[in-house]
Amino acid sequence: MKNRHDNDNNYSHILKYTGLFGGVQGLSVLVGIVRNKLVAMILGPGGMGLMSLFTSTIKLISDSSNFGIGMSAVKDISAHYDAQDSTQMSHSIVVIRSWSLLTALLGMVLCCVLGPLLNMWTFTWGNHTIHYILLSPVVGLMAITGGEMAILKGTRRLRPLAEISVMNVVGALVTSVPIYYFFGQSGIIPSLVVMALLQMVLTVSYSYRMFKPRYSFSRRLLGDGFGMIKLGFAFVVAGILGSGAEFFIRSYLNTASSLDVVGLYNAGYMMTMTYAGLVFSAMETDYFPRLSSIKGTGDGLNKAVNEQMEVSLLVVAPLLVAFIVSQPVLLPLLYSGKFIPAMKMIQIMILAMYLRAVKLPVAYIPLAKGDSKSYLLMESLYDVALVGLVVFCFRNWELTGTGVAVLLAAIFDFFLLFIYMAWCYGFRLSANIIRYMLLQLPLGLLAFALTFQAEGWPYWVEGALLFVVSLGITLSILRNKTHIVEDFRNKILKK
Repeated sequence: MKNRHDNDNNYSHILKYTGLFGGVQGLSVLVGIVRNKLVAMILGPGGMGLMSLFTSTIKLISDSSNFGIGMSAVKDISAHYDAQDSTQMSHSIVVIRSWSLLTALLGMVLCCVLGPLLNMWTFTWGNHTIHYILLSPVVGLMAITGGEMAILKGTRRLRPLAEISVMNVVGALVTSVPIYYFFGQSGIIPSLVVMALLQMVLTVSYSYRMFKPRYSFSRRLLGDGFGMIKLGFAFVVAGILGSGAEFFIRSYLNTASSLDVVGLYNAGYMMTMTYAGLVFSAMETDYFPRLSSIKGTGDGLNKAVNEQMEVSLLVVAPLLVAFIVSQPVLLPLLYSGKFIPAMKMIQIMILAMYLRAVKLPVAYIPLAKGDSKSYLLMESLYDVALVGLVVFCFRNWELTGTGVAVLLAAIFDFFLLFIYMAWCYGFRLSANIIRYMLLQLPLGLLAFALTFQAEGWPYWVEGALLFVVSLGITLSILRNKTHIVEDFRNKILKK
C-alpha cells in the first residue's frame, strides 16, 4: 500500500510540474502566435531566414564561451539544496555569478574577434561583420541570464521560473513587433539585443531578491569553480557541436538554395522543437535537479527515469496528433500563407517528437551523474548524423527531405541512447513505456497517413477521432496512476 501511495505521489508530482511548465509554454505559444504572425507578415520568409542565421550564430558563440555553467551549476546547487547546507549553497552562488560574469565578457570579445570569419562562413553576399560586433552584447547577456537561471533551478524556485517565462514572451511581443514594423529587416539586430536585455533583467530581478548579489574574483574563490567548469567543458563542446550543426545546416541551406528556404526550415524547427515540444520544458526545470539528487544507479534511477518518460509520452501524444492534423490551419495562423511549402516537412518532424518524449529523460542521466564523456559522445554522434542526413536528404527531396532527416536522426539517436545507457548504467525500459508506445505511436502514424489520403470534412472528422482516442488512452492511464480526475472534480465542486 505504501508503494502504491509513493508511486501516486511521484506521478502526481511529475504531472503537476509538467502541467505547470507545459501550461506556461502553452500561454507562451498563444502570445507567440500573435508575435510570429506579425513578424512573419512584416519580414517574410527571407527576413525570418536572416534572423535565423543571426540567432544560430549567436547561440554557437554563446555555447562556445559559457563553459556550460547553465547546466553544470544546477547539479552543484541542487546537491547543496538537498543537503540543506545554506553556507555552502551561498558560497556556490557567489562562485556561479562570478564565473558567469567572466564568461559574459569572454563571449562578447569572442563574438567581436570572430565577426569577419562568421560573416565569411554564413553569407555569400554583403559584409555583416559589424552586425556580429553589434550582437556581442547578446552573448554577454545570455551568459549572465544562464547563471542566474541555474541558481533558480537548483534551488527549485519553479514558480518564479514560470513567471519569468511568461513575462519574457509578453515582453518580446511588446518590444520586437514595433521594432520590426518601423525598421523591417534593419530592426533584427536591435530586437535581438532588446529581447536578451529584457530576459536578463527579468531573471536578475527575481534571483537578486532571493539571493543577495555578491561577486568575488579572488583566485581562491574562482578556483572553487574549477570542478563545475571541468564538468561544464563537456557541455561547451557538446553545445558547440549542437549549435554548430544547426549553424552548418542553415548556412548550407542558404548557399545550396536560398534565404527563403532557411526561413521555411526555421519555421518548421520552431513549430516542432518549440511548440510541439512545450511539454519538455519541465525536464530541465524540475526533472534534472531531482535526477541529480539520486545517489548511484540501479532501481531508484530506473524508476525515476521511467516515470518521467511515461508522463512525458502520455501528455505529449494527444498534442502531437492534433498538431499533425491541424497544420493546414496552424501554419498560416502562426506564420503566413507563404510558409505553406514547409507543411509536409513539419508533419514529418512532429513524428520525431514521439521518440524525443521517450529519449530525452534518458539523455539526462549522464548530465545528472557528471559523466561528461558519455554525454559528449552521445551528443557528438547525433549531431554528425543529423548534419549528414540533412545534406543527403535535402539533395534528394529538397525541403521535405530535411523533415525526413530529422526523423531518421531521432530514430538513430533513440536506439543509440538506449543501447549505451543499458550498457553503461544498467538502465532498462519499463514494460509500461513499451506498452504506451505501442498504443500511442500508431495513432501518430495514422494521423500522418491521413494527411495524404483525406481532405475536406472527412479529414477533420477522422483527425478529431484520432485525437479523441489518443486523449482517451492518456486520461485512462493517468487516472489509474494518479488522482487527477478526483482532484479536478473536487476543485469543480468547491467552486
